[in-house]
Amino acid sequence: MDEFSAHRSQKTGIVLNPASTAVLVVDMLADFCLPGGKMVLPGYEKLLGPQNDVIRTLRAAGGTVIYIVDAHRPQLRRDREFLKRTPHCIEGTPGCDIVPELDRAPSDIVVLKRRFSGFFNTDLDLTLRDMMVDTVIVMGVVTNICVRSTVHDAFFQGYRVIVPQDCCAATGPREQVSTLYDISTHFGVVSDADSIVASLREGKPVTEYEID
Repeated sequence: MDEFSAHRSQKTGIVLNPASTAVLVVDMLADFCLPGGKMVLPGYEKLLGPQNDVIRTLRAAGGTVIYIVDAHRPQLRRDREFLKRTPHCIEGTPGCDIVPELDRAPSDIVVLKRRFSGFFNTDLDLTLRDMMVDTVIVMGVVTNICVRSTVHDAFFQGYRVIVPQDCCAATGPREQVSTLYDISTHFGVVSDADSIVASLREGKPVTEYEID
């Protein structure tokens, strides 16, 4: 650990209360995951098992499941993301579809976004507060862009943040490690799906990963 990041407060184990916990599933969408998508990140299928374990366990325990969907309106004169990135996830097209392998239920909530963060100019914060949520589990793609932006804003809004490292993927190994390191040292807890499931089912503290 670098000298700056080593200055940390005393660790306290987080035991998840399902009633006040939400999982935020970020951008698990056709344009980012499926063959033929506009900006595909290979290997999304490796995330599905751990993601579904967390989603199903939290929902069964009475928690909140929220799918965050990138959806850009067509025919805008300027979309800030498209100044940097290939146009993608146009509202009303199949590119915005959530990948079919993920477990979904009628009670799940969908939040649309047009920027990297799931919080920026959306009703996500209002929705979480109305659900009396104080802890968010953030997962999806990609770790170093939309997941990270959502984690930052969750922290800034006062939520406890947990990121299961086996439920998210970055643009490369370096970006995955670097982003998880920053989250672990400054914004939240990095753990894994098994530890989160154990906490929800058995009341165990969430195991915190040390990212070197």
